[in-house]
Amino acid sequence: MSSRRSNKQYESLSMPQTRQMHLGAFLMSVGHHAAGWRMPGVDPSNTMSLAYYKKLAQSAEAGKFDLIFFADRLAISDRYDNRFDTTVRYLAQARPEPISLLGALGAVTDKIGLAATASTTYNEPFFVARAFATLDHLTNGRIAWNIVTSTNDGEALNFSKQQHLEHETRYGRAREFIDVVTRLWDSWEDQALVLDQENGIYADPSRVHYLHHQGDWFNVRGPLNVTRPPQGHPVLIQAGSSDTGRDFAAQTAEVIFSSQPEIEAARAFREDMQARVQKYGRSAQSIKILPGVMPIIGATQAQAEEKLRHLEDLVHPLGGLALLSDSMNHDLSVYPLDEPLPELPDMRGNQSRYKLVQEISRRDKLSLRQLGKRFGGSRSHRVIAGTPQQIADNFALWFNSGACDGFNLMPAYLPDGLTEFVEQVVPLLQERGLFRREYEGDTLRQHLGLARPPNRFSAA
Repeated sequence: MSSRRSNKQYESLSMPQTRQMHLGAFLMSVGHHAAGWRMPGVDPSNTMSLAYYKKLAQSAEAGKFDLIFFADRLAISDRYDNRFDTTVRYLAQARPEPISLLGALGAVTDKIGLAATASTTYNEPFFVARAFATLDHLTNGRIAWNIVTSTNDGEALNFSKQQHLEHETRYGRAREFIDVVTRLWDSWEDQALVLDQENGIYADPSRVHYLHHQGDWFNVRGPLNVTRPPQGHPVLIQAGSSDTGRDFAAQTAEVIFSSQPEIEAARAFREDMQARVQKYGRSAQSIKILPGVMPIIGATQAQAEEKLRHLEDLVHPLGGLALLSDSMNHDLSVYPLDEPLPELPDMRGNQSRYKLVQEISRRDKLSLRQLGKRFGGSRSHRVIAGTPQQIADNFALWFNSGACDGFNLMPAYLPDGLTEFVEQVVPLLQERGLFRREYEGDTLRQHLGLARPPNRFSAA
């Protein structure tokens, strides 16, 4: 199996199997790979098709995945050369607004969890609380919110701002945002509804609560005009890996999407997050860490590696650099293509992504041109190419050695990249007892083994 580095030294670390792997499917348009839209079997016109997303959701549900996830960006990538010419020319940019998409997919699925991104920088808490609470009711408890602080000035310009907030400032806003949202979800106690038709009593006013929140960023009276969600709170997901991001996740998140491409870094990240969670009085088992991984599957290892080489050959380096510029909130077009990535001052973009990309660039001695092709392929996540058996072996190694609680699958191209995994790899994981054969619960919290949070007003 092809990977950026060998993991054989960890084979002796496998532990007795006492837990089940969790799997998320991160569905990005027609594939995560920048050249995925050019692969045979991919129809790039599908990016706005409900029938297409329905097929993907039902495929993941047939594979008993815990959840499917849709990320979001509030602008077209245009940081490179301060224009969108490059990204519109070389990359599949169109994508649906994900909260709306979850509503549609909830009606055509029964068990699988549904997750979407909503920015704390360019939204209001009341709207986000109401939208996700409504979705949780409509899906009988299958919703998750991926919390982001957004990354660049392009998004700011679409929301009447001239510049994106500085890193620490936007995390401060995010903390207050989440506090308001979760209190809004609690503003109706579970027993608030009386529904006494004979006596004309709909609800118990003593169990419905104002917030009267007045903070640095928000003034919100409440209560929400949606009753408490079936899960209490929709599941909270976070993906920041900077020191501030990790601390933020330790306080708030229940699922963490990470991007460690090496097993030793993944194990260190999980250990660090478990220690931080406990520092905030939470159990180490209260979070599930799912590193992103892009599997390239072939009947033989040589076939998988050839498929990966073909994908990499199809990436336009400027397309990859446009994605990287957007992530870093820094225009890389001003630097020579055949020189290394320089030190970048005043980073207001994705700091953890910049650090990881910088490490890869130095380690592999990549020029910007080469880095653009590499980032356009993997977006700095792990890429593995091999047979179904080799990929199942690798997943088992990472999981059993304590590097993760499961994986956030990032198919390079869709729909085949997902269906190949469901049909060829999932059965192997099931045979090993690593992954469920059937759903044992109805809500996403039950799939993930997460407790339903108590209502703070009831506790008070």
